[in-house]
Amino acid sequence: MDRVSGYADEAAAYIRRRRHLRKPFARVFHEGGRSLAYDAGTEEGRKLFTTAAALIEVAGPLRQRPKK
Repeated sequence: MDRVSGYADEAAAYIRRRRHLRKPFARVFHEGGRSLAYDAGTEEGRKLFTTAAALIEVAGPLRQRPKK
């Protein structure tokens, strides 16, 4: 029974990690290799997501490559 309980704990931890990884965030890279991740729920994150959405809208729809 302990082995089954251990597997269940591992499965629950896996699901928590997956849920955490699916949350939207914006990663900003700085000179020197440092990077920061901004959650979409923060003020900085909202600003980054709003700006990114505007850039995507300006860029227009994805164009398909002609088939060879």
